[in-house]
Amino acid sequence: MSSIQHVTEDTFQETVLDSTLPVLVDFTAVWCGPCKMLEPVVEELSAEWQDKVNVVKLDVDHNQSVAMKYMVMGVPTLILFQDGEPKERLTGYKPKKHIVKKISPYLK
Repeated sequence: MSSIQHVTEDTFQETVLDSTLPVLVDFTAVWCGPCKMLEPVVEELSAEWQDKVNVVKLDVDHNQSVAMKYMVMGVPTLILFQDGEPKERLTGYKPKKHIVKKISPYLK
């Protein structure tokens, strides 16, 4: 079971948009094979980036309005939010080094 916090439509504003740290949101679904492949990578990044970025998951099937607002058309999609704004987006399974390269410039 994942140790990463799950956000919902009700908690998205407070947890993601109002965060003082950058937040990496893993838009996912339980039926998604590539999401399952990406999960250990996201878990590693969450542990490595502790205190630099918050990592959360959002189930697109149960939180469709958030997924639609940010035009998430496929899963997995990773979106990095900083100061309430989406800054980077990665869609589909990506290797860890690719994710690190895209997100690292935003880490404090």
